[in-house]
Amino acid sequence: MGSLLTLQDVRVTLGSAAIGPVTLRVDPGERIAILGPSGAGKSTLLRLIARELRPAAGALHFDGQPLGAWSPAELAQRRAVLPQQHGVAFGLPVELVVALGRVARQGDGRQDAIVREALTQTQADHLHGRRFDTLSGGEQARVQLARVFAQAWDARDGLLLVDEPVAALDPGLSVSLMAAMSDFATQRGHALVAVLHDLNLAMNHFDRLWLMKSGRLLADCDALPSTLPLLEQLYDTRLRLLRDEHGLAILPMLAGAVGVRA
Repeated sequence: MGSLLTLQDVRVTLGSAAIGPVTLRVDPGERIAILGPSGAGKSTLLRLIARELRPAAGALHFDGQPLGAWSPAELAQRRAVLPQQHGVAFGLPVELVVALGRVARQGDGRQDAIVREALTQTQADHLHGRRFDTLSGGEQARVQLARVFAQAWDARDGLLLVDEPVAALDPGLSVSLMAAMSDFATQRGHALVAVLHDLNLAMNHFDRLWLMKSGRLLADCDALPSTLPLLEQLYDTRLRLLRDEHGLAILPMLAGAVGVRA
């Protein structure tokens, strides 16, 4: 099976900020976290892959075709996007917000059942019937993740693009929803590409890391303990790695502290 997504010498310019050149590939079923300090270009790279931005140079291909050759309806059936900002202008019911993910598949007769199951998988079934604009930030994030699930429900070997999907959630819910995303993608063979700030979620729930710094790709590497020196270079700080049977934890070290890496 070939690559699901390829970027070849891609550049994008936003005002005075430039991203690239970037050459990357995503294979079906991969789980990739994009990491980097604020302003590194993480969300810009994701928006480029989502076709929200046009490259100034280079080529992007999705499932063997130029990304720009896909019609919006065709792309919507293979690729779902959860942006960092996801406000809804009107007081829509929660179930209608989730159903917006099914627009490209109207008439399938299963919409109501899929909407309810998507809300259940994101631990938001109790929000059914509520108005979206009355929800907290964390509740809105869960509903929007359910919309992504509803959109990608029928697809196989698709692509999920999410930008800070658990930023507004408490630690326990963050871990459970990250696991739900991973399980959802695995069951359908979807590749999952996520912008994250949480190193621990990235190391414990993803296979690969794209490390972005100052608009450049610092590294494309496996999510393994051996990447710790690269993460220290990425964030310009010393890090301490802890490990037990439950997984990995990465902690920043205080200036002048002496730490032992596990």
